[in-house]
Amino acid sequence: MPSPAVDDYLKTIYHHTEWQSESITPSQLAAELGLAPSSVTEMVQKLAAQGLVSHRPYGPIALSETGERRAAEIVRRHRLVETWLVREFGYTWDEVHDEAEVLEHVLSDRLLEGIDERLGRPRFDPHGDAIPDADGQVHREDFVLLGNASEGHEGRVLRVSDRDPELLREFDRAGLVVGRTVRVLGPARYALDGVEAQIPASAADAVWLTA
Repeated sequence: MPSPAVDDYLKTIYHHTEWQSESITPSQLAAELGLAPSSVTEMVQKLAAQGLVSHRPYGPIALSETGERRAAEIVRRHRLVETWLVREFGYTWDEVHDEAEVLEHVLSDRLLEGIDERLGRPRFDPHGDAIPDADGQVHREDFVLLGNASEGHEGRVLRVSDRDPELLREFDRAGLVVGRTVRVLGPARYALDGVEAQIPASAADAVWLTA
C-alpha cells in the first residue's frame, strides 16, 4: 500500500535524474532525505522487494516501471498543489514546498482532477519543473545548466532549483525567474532580457536554460 515514507523515497529518486542522467546512490539518497545510511539501505531493500526499484549492494538505485509510475503520480500531486497555492492563494514560490509536502498525501483523486482542470492543466510548476500528466508523461525542452552554458549562449530560464527557500528569494530579488532570457557575457557576467545584471554566483548550479 502507498505510504508517505515510500512516496518520499520514490519522489526523491525520480527528481534526482530529471535534470541530469546519473542515477542516485544510497549515500546521496540518505543525504537528500536527511536520514541515516542504514535506514535508507533497509528501506531500499524493501522497495526492491516490492518491485519499485532496482538496486544491487553499494550500487546506484533506479526506479522500476512500476516505481516510475508511482513516483510520477506523487510528483504530479506535489507540483499541482504548488501551482494551485501560487495561483489561487497568493503564495510565493519560496513558500509552497512545505505545504505541498503535506497536501500531496491527503488530496483525493477527484479534488486533484478538479484543481488540474481549474488551473487549465498546467505543464509546469512555479519553479519550472514539469508536471506529469495523468498518464505520467512529461514534456521538457532541451536544457543546459547555467554554469555549463558557454560564453554567448542565450536561453530562457526553464527551471530554478527549489531546494533552498532563501536562494529562491535571492533569485527573485535579482529578477532571475522562470521565463526571463539570460545571455552569458563572460565568466560570471550575464544579461537579463538584454540588460547586464548582477546574478548570484549560486545560480550557476541552480538555474537551467533552454539549450
